Amino acid sequence: MPGNVAISPDGTTVAWTMRSREGSALHLSSVAHPDSTNEKTISVADASNCAYGDPIWSPDGETLAFLGACTAPAADPTIPRQEQVYLWSKTTEQVRQLTHVKGEVQEPAWSPDGKTIAFLFVENATRSAGALDAMKPWSGVIGQDNIEVQRVYGVDSTTGTGDFLTPADLHVYEFDWAPNSKEIAFIAANPPGENNWWVAKLYKTEATTGQPSAPEVVLDPNTTHTALHGLQIAVPRWSPDGKRVAFIGGLMSDQGSTGGDVWVVEAKGGEPTDITPGIDGTPCYEGWISNDRIGFVEDRRGRTLLADYDVKKREPVPDSALDLGEVVVGGGPVKDAISVSRNGIFAFVERNHTGGPEIWAGPGDGLKQFTHLNDSYKPTTKIESVEWENEGFHVQGWLTLPANYDPHKRYPLIVQVHGGPSASAFGGATWSGLGYFEFEPNPRGSFGQGEAFTEANRKDFGYGDLRDIEKGMDVIEAKYPIDKNREGITGWSYGGFMTMFAVTQTHRFRAAVAGAGLSDWLSYYGENSIDQWMIPFFGASVYDDPAVYAKSSAITYIKNAKTPMLIVVGDRDGECPAPQSFEMWHALRDLGVKTELVVYPDEGHGFRNPEHQRDVMQRSIKWFADNMPAEQTVATKQ
Repeated sequence: MPGNVAISPDGTTVAWTMRSREGSALHLSSVAHPDSTNEKTISVADASNCAYGDPIWSPDGETLAFLGACTAPAADPTIPRQEQVYLWSKTTEQVRQLTHVKGEVQEPAWSPDGKTIAFLFVENATRSAGALDAMKPWSGVIGQDNIEVQRVYGVDSTTGTGDFLTPADLHVYEFDWAPNSKEIAFIAANPPGENNWWVAKLYKTEATTGQPSAPEVVLDPNTTHTALHGLQIAVPRWSPDGKRVAFIGGLMSDQGSTGGDVWVVEAKGGEPTDITPGIDGTPCYEGWISNDRIGFVEDRRGRTLLADYDVKKREPVPDSALDLGEVVVGGGPVKDAISVSRNGIFAFVERNHTGGPEIWAGPGDGLKQFTHLNDSYKPTTKIESVEWENEGFHVQGWLTLPANYDPHKRYPLIVQVHGGPSASAFGGATWSGLGYFEFEPNPRGSFGQGEAFTEANRKDFGYGDLRDIEKGMDVIEAKYPIDKNREGITGWSYGGFMTMFAVTQTHRFRAAVAGAGLSDWLSYYGENSIDQWMIPFFGASVYDDPAVYAKSSAITYIKNAKTPMLIVVGDRDGECPAPQSFEMWHALRDLGVKTELVVYPDEGHGFRNPEHQRDVMQRSIKWFADNMPAEQTVATKQ
């Protein structure tokens, strides 16, 4: 499977990684002749079991930097591999190790003058930075001890010597070099980093190693008087002239799940300007084309567009939008990132519903499939976009037909609700091979239909979005032979919450599987490691407005629940702590509703252990099969 992609500055060569069960490989291919005879493979000499990622070209195109994590032949295999920055020379075709650091290394970036490589770095890290990974076991002085801070670290691209560019009292999430190579802009907040991204500010500072200079606040979303007030910011990008910084701003529920409008602020500070007001889709990744033009990747109702906007006019550049169709793109270190050369050659990984992921490259008017790694893949199911109207909203989702679909048969349906809620589903085939219709809705609160749509479930979790989902079910039930007596619901994170909440609002679902869910927003506020994310959605803390939290809690209406529910969670989940799952399981058990709770050891919000992932799937399959048998004939709704 292709992973990361980087186009050379002159647009002639694509560096890309190929992931497999054994690790990953790093390739160089010609854009003009992308076949194996013109391909090079880059590797670290005298090393084994290597994984490569984040390739980036030097500004002059003569050197490729990348991250490599290798095990030397004599090394102890029990010692975790340490990522380092490596350099490949176009002239000598040799690889050398540049850094010798200890800790977590992410997102390397060359300075425009080519003299420095900076990257996000957690020195002596004991876990991955962010809220998805397993939290450390609680010990010591909570909130003070064992805090790890991610900072920007810069190294000389010749010697590898370097130091931190940002202070120890700021956790950095993203950064970008200024055109003059003397400054960086970065998004950061006070530690702990997993909790405070939702109140992060945009800073700039001189890019000097040693004793970092005091950073300057460029923008604080919590003090602006614009529509950005209290919302989140991501993907900072300097303008070519160094006078402004663009970023994505909007209501975002998770760092890394980026979406909103494209905003621009003067590098010296001031109020930001929304250059995409009222846009119908969701910009997710952006970059400057010129001082007056910004291009971005847009999610629009399940389609991906490459759009250009005039910064001064705040409107699309005529005839510039490129509709890639029902696909998602990526290949960079952040969501929806694409690589673009100086002369306008694109490179990215494209994923669609009819084949495996492949690399595409070329100019905007001549994009072509670059690799053919999955030509033998033949999908056994059909995935189609479904759109419907509800309460003044135009809603979109995905319906996957059962494998070997026969329109003369009746099939059960599983509704899979995505997490977030600020995110979007793209459709999948998790359940179709088992004979189910699979419905993945993007109800209000999702990306893909403008910022007003994303913000439409504020102070309303579980209500409008559930009505959108049920209306979508009505639409597909009218079109396809779905057995209304065999409908189930599942989801993870916010989807887990929606699963727990839905069964207290309707008896339409006959079985439910809730992964890493939320049952009681009031108790959750005091249990999780990321309480700052809740304020933008609920409008106040639980201590100031407990009623709005109780309104959306499944526990508030638990006596309405009758649906059998399987509940799964990791024991070190900081985003949706295990007590939330325990509380739901305990209530259902007390009320005599069929339920089962499985807690997985050493797992965070995103499960890493393949055995645990398989076990969750196997239990879920059995749960739906046992509780939605074919002979079931009870009423469809009460």
